[in-house]
Amino acid sequence: MRLDTILGTKYPFIQGGMANIATGAFAAAVSNAGALGLIGAGGMDAETLRSHIRRCRQLTDKPFGVNIMLMNPAAPEMAKIVVEEQVAVVTTGAGNPGAYVPMWKEAGIKVFPVVAATVLARRLAGLGVDGVIAEGTESGGHVGEMTTMALVPQVVDAMKEFGIPVIAAGGIADGRQLAAAFALGAVGVQLGTCLLASSECPIHENYKQALLAAKDSDTVVTGRNGGTPVRVLKNKMTRAYLSREKAGADKMELEQFTLGSLRRAVFEGDTETGSLMAGQVAGMLREVRPLADILEDLWRGCGDTVARLDSQVRE
Repeated sequence: MRLDTILGTKYPFIQGGMANIATGAFAAAVSNAGALGLIGAGGMDAETLRSHIRRCRQLTDKPFGVNIMLMNPAAPEMAKIVVEEQVAVVTTGAGNPGAYVPMWKEAGIKVFPVVAATVLARRLAGLGVDGVIAEGTESGGHVGEMTTMALVPQVVDAMKEFGIPVIAAGGIADGRQLAAAFALGAVGVQLGTCLLASSECPIHENYKQALLAAKDSDTVVTGRNGGTPVRVLKNKMTRAYLSREKAGADKMELEQFTLGSLRRAVFEGDTETGSLMAGQVAGMLREVRPLADILEDLWRGCGDTVARLDSQVRE
C-alpha cells in the first residue's frame, strides 16, 4: 500500500519536521499542497506546540502531523498534547518512542519513527508502529552514517517479516530520486531541503538565497566526533567549528559555540555564523517556487522517469 493511501494525502510525501522552520502555518501549507505537513516540535515548548497545532487546523482541513524530538525535555508533555489535540500522525526522532506508542495507538494516531540504521528499525518494529522513515546521511540537520541508497533496501528487507512499510528520506529533490526510492522498496518519501526553497517556507530570504547558490559539495557534517552529527551549508561558523573539533574541543564547548545558530539563520538571515541546515540536494535547487509546483513536479518527474526506464528496458 502506497503512503498516500495510508495517510489520505494526494501524494505519497511527508514533510520533514524541521525545528524552528516547520510551523503550524507551514505544515498547513504543505498539507494543502498535497503532502503530509508536519509541525516540528524540536524548538518548541509544550504549549507552543499546542498553539501551532490549533493554528494548523484553522488553515487546513487536510491531514497533518507532529514531529517530536524525543530529546526535548518537554517530550512527555508533548506526547500527551498530540492525543488531546487529536493529531493524525506523529513522527519521532532522537530517541525511542516506546513509552508513548501505546497511548498514541489507543488514540488512533499513526506513528512513524525516523531511523538511521536497521538495528533501530528492528527494535521499533515490535512496538506496533505504522511504518519507519529510513533517513540517509545525505539529508540536512541531524544525520546518521549510512547513505539512503544503502539504508533503505536493508530496512525494507528487515521490515518484511513485520509487515511494516518503509518511507525513504535523504537526498530526494526530483522525480528521478523519487523513482529510485520506490525502486528500493519504499512506499513514499520524506522531503526536507527541497521544501526550504518554497515561497511558503518561513525561513529568511538570505537562507533561501544561500540554498540556491549552493553547489553539490557545499554541505558539511559537524559534530561527528562528539556524536551529534548535523549536516549544514559551509560557512564561517562551520569552518570555525570544525577547527575547534579537530583541536579537541569537548562536547560542551562545541554546543556553546553553536548555541542559537539555527535561530540566527532562520529568523535573522545570518549566513555567516548561523546554522544553515540543508541536505546534499541543495545543489539541485534553482529557484524559489510554490509548494504545489514543487510537489507536482516531483510526482510528474517520477512518472516520466519510470516511463523512460520502461522504454529502455523494452528496447
